[in-house]
Amino acid sequence: MSIETMRKRQSIRTYDPHHISKSDLDKIKTYINEKSNFIGPLGGSGKIELVQLTGNVTDKGIKLGTYGFIKNPRAYLVGISENQKYSLVDFAYTFQKLILLLTEMGLGTCWMGGTFNRHSFEKEISLSGGEFIPCITPIGYPADKQRIFDKALRKVVKADNRKSWDQLFYNGTFDTALTKEQAGRVELPLEMVRLGPSASNKQPWRMVLSEDRAHCHLYIEHTPNYSSKLGYDMQLLDIGIAMCQFELACEELYISGTWVVEDPEIMTSNAQMEYLVTWKIDN
Repeated sequence: MSIETMRKRQSIRTYDPHHISKSDLDKIKTYINEKSNFIGPLGGSGKIELVQLTGNVTDKGIKLGTYGFIKNPRAYLVGISENQKYSLVDFAYTFQKLILLLTEMGLGTCWMGGTFNRHSFEKEISLSGGEFIPCITPIGYPADKQRIFDKALRKVVKADNRKSWDQLFYNGTFDTALTKEQAGRVELPLEMVRLGPSASNKQPWRMVLSEDRAHCHLYIEHTPNYSSKLGYDMQLLDIGIAMCQFELACEELYISGTWVVEDPEIMTSNAQMEYLVTWKIDN
């Protein structure tokens, strides 16, 4: 999964009515059935269920609701995780890896954390104690022509706009913005974080590059009450996405490192900011 794939991937909401090929379905099933693919870098684990559709109705006869956001989905990949802070971060990291794999296969995806009927999906999926569905993605081949609705929605959520570097990345402390020139070898991994998908394009990630250039500290800047009605902090998923984008770019550039939870106790710029994890560079 390459930097090029991260750059080109975007949310697809309108799908071609043709079914997903058997070879592509087999690849997906093989991947999601491998439990190790859903163990995150901090040790948390989740799982994925594949739900295929005929006319938006499952094999059990259940109609899955996405409030008109999705047209002609051929199947859904349904995420299952525990509703704990680092469990959600770990799960989103693994889910984004799957999203990028599907992109490389030519399949369309759309991260959905709030704009679907959880109750209808819960009827289809068996959940054990402590588990819930944090997110789903429809899958299928992108339609040649996306709906006017899709284009309008991208404008509403400003999907093609991203915060600038000086709003996201910092040099040593939150007092000083980090420039691309100062970022050195982690410039491209940071840019992949900036370009990553996030709920309502809020981009809650903030990263501080240490003065010794050996640590990238990742924080979340919470949007107050953003997903409180859903019963979980959806923005934690965005942090897992950021970790995935950053690490995959580092791998491609041969920058080896490890995710660790070692709070550097940097003074934050506001009460909504919370430290989560650090990328510790090996060399």
